[in-house]
Amino acid sequence: MKDYLVFLARCFRLSFVGDRLYYGWMFLLSVVVLLGINAYAKQFVVGLAATGMTDQVSWGFYIANFTYLVGMAAAAVMLVIPVYVYKNHSLHDLVVFGELFAVAAIIMALLFVTADLGRPDRFHHLLLRFHFPVSMLTWDVIVLNGYLVLNLHICGYLIYCAYRRRAPSRLFYIPFVFIAIVWAISIHTVTAFLYAGLGGRPFWNSAVIAPRFLASAFAAGPAFLILTLQIIAKNTGYVVSHRALMTLRNIVTVAMTINVFLLGCEAFTEFYTQSAHVASAQYLFFGLEGRHGLVPWIWTAIGLNLVAMLILYVPASRRLPWLSAACAMLIVGVWIEKGMGLIVPAFIPTPLGEVVEYTPTLNEVLVTSGIWAFGLLVYTIFVRVTVPVLTGRLTIDGPIADDGADASADTAPGHGVWGAESEVLG
Repeated sequence: MKDYLVFLARCFRLSFVGDRLYYGWMFLLSVVVLLGINAYAKQFVVGLAATGMTDQVSWGFYIANFTYLVGMAAAAVMLVIPVYVYKNHSLHDLVVFGELFAVAAIIMALLFVTADLGRPDRFHHLLLRFHFPVSMLTWDVIVLNGYLVLNLHICGYLIYCAYRRRAPSRLFYIPFVFIAIVWAISIHTVTAFLYAGLGGRPFWNSAVIAPRFLASAFAAGPAFLILTLQIIAKNTGYVVSHRALMTLRNIVTVAMTINVFLLGCEAFTEFYTQSAHVASAQYLFFGLEGRHGLVPWIWTAIGLNLVAMLILYVPASRRLPWLSAACAMLIVGVWIEKGMGLIVPAFIPTPLGEVVEYTPTLNEVLVTSGIWAFGLLVYTIFVRVTVPVLTGRLTIDGPIADDGADASADTAPGHGVWGAESEVLG
């Protein structure tokens, strides 16, 4: 226990040490977080009147980001499966970064749920009425918090074993890895069922909502990791194999193809059959009764996703500039499609036929920006501490002076605790 407390203390000190770029990034994120806290304080005082939500559109920007982040967290399993099921050792170290991002994403998702509560001080009333197993909301609370604990245990145990320079015991993490694989699928499936189970919102009453959620998550999550791993490699000197990035590229390509196919299936079902519930889809894609607030959003998302998918299919995407461009477009496209393009249209028109549009307020944007900045702040600290541990610079028998080393010198010519490929990013 003493060694563990010393480890936590050293990690805490290390998170405050870095080069100018690191300090500038952390300062920028901290400023955005403070602006978000200030905006949320205003919302806490005046209530949800500070947002653009109404009686007609009761879920907006916050739940849209929540849905997106649940998928990003679930995408960590797309690193775990090739490593532990198919024995792809080139991704071993990268699993830790994926699990750490899953932790940051779940924290952000839970914060968005909190921001969406009009009276968070009365949250305990939900706990007093824990309608398990009937309520899908109860299931969502269980799977999200359970997934957070699982990821904290897996990555925390692996990092601490690397710090102590000892091989991790398979008994203490392998069973949890396979549980996490099933749990990752469940968190996004339960979230999809939360929407699909609302009979009064026919826009969500589709059997492909859950598969679409998973496909888009398994595309956007690895795409985000491709970008962040390049940044980590460039600014810390950490060894990232080109083969590992190409494996992630293949995962993104397949998942994005499935996502686009499922979106096309839904669009065909809605418009070809001209069902009685086509109004929400009509509003989303073409506008309704002169209202077309979401039309630019969804067509931008479709354009970005299609261009990104085409780039991923051509050989040029094996080169990092093209791959990075495709990943950036895909991340934004999926964020729009799963956020504003999925949550808001279900409320327009209302069951009474009212067409009331929704536009996020500045206060919502500031709160949202603050939560995203906090999540990136947490993930940056995780990475700042993890890289020296995995490369052997921060160990139980290492000198305390190493804690103050420059962030750009985190890696010596050695490799991570699992080893690395000879073909690396430079």
